[in-house]
Amino acid sequence: MSLDTEHRLLRVQEVAEAMRVSNMTVYRLIQSGELVATRVGRSYRIRERDVDAYLARGTA
Repeated sequence: MSLDTEHRLLRVQEVAEAMRVSNMTVYRLIQSGELVATRVGRSYRIRERDVDAYLARGTA
């Protein structure tokens, strides 16, 4: 069973690499509410579809 992009969760580092920005930039986007993330313990997870939606808005 494979996960589709709607349910796949990415780590901050994976999002930063995909967007070609620093981890700190991803954290800033999360804190500002521009990128939706879920807290898992002491780290964040971001749905792949939310990253795709953010990039589709052209704000990266």
